[in-house]
Amino acid sequence: MKRSEINLAIRRAEAFFAKFNFLLPPFAFWSTEDWEDKGEEVEEIRRCKLGWDVTDLTTGRFQEVGLVLFTIRNGDPRQAIEDSKCYAEKIMMVGEEQITPWHFHWTKSEDIINRGGGNLTIKLSWASENESSFSDRLVEVSCDGKLKKVKAADSLRLSPGESISIPPNLYHKFYGEKDHGPVLVGEVSRTNNDEIDNRFLEPLGRFPPIEEDEAPYRLLCTEYPEPKFS
Repeated sequence: MKRSEINLAIRRAEAFFAKFNFLLPPFAFWSTEDWEDKGEEVEEIRRCKLGWDVTDLTTGRFQEVGLVLFTIRNGDPRQAIEDSKCYAEKIMMVGEEQITPWHFHWTKSEDIINRGGGNLTIKLSWASENESSFSDRLVEVSCDGKLKKVKAADSLRLSPGESISIPPNLYHKFYGEKDHGPVLVGEVSRTNNDEIDNRFLEPLGRFPPIEEDEAPYRLLCTEYPEPKFS
């Protein structure tokens, strides 16, 4: 992705979150210069990859395939659950027909929540035994405490305020419904580890390489500098 594309996506997301009075923590607005004098006191932000995350999943087509996320809190994936936070929270901006492709998590269970804006379409299917295709097994999921059943690869629609609980090994794909505007999407989950806990149906990269065509507006969660020692 081009840095200019990432910068624009973050600016739009900041405005979108503010529109719904979803307030981000102070470090969301730190500049590159602000990061230069940060020491070990913000090691949790670095280690747990809190902050901005903009990805096109290495497709080169961010408007069609991509996502803007901000990780608000997360445990340390390298530590045992009893030694760290066992939970994570994200806020996302999902554009109209902007797809997050088919994927599942081996470990993470999560709730996907439509917190405002348009409608979110989410498709579901259990992974086959070899994980390279879908099982024809009926999908049963909890949506705001109500059990719903869908056939493999069928979809559910989440209107603002609605949510779905997604267990491990359940393939899912989501996007904003056409002509309803972008969607403010929340995620509450077990500790998140994007480096090893994403199984995409088609080969994709989680963190795209960046073409530096302009200076960063905000650093991404994978770009924080090493701490300054006093």
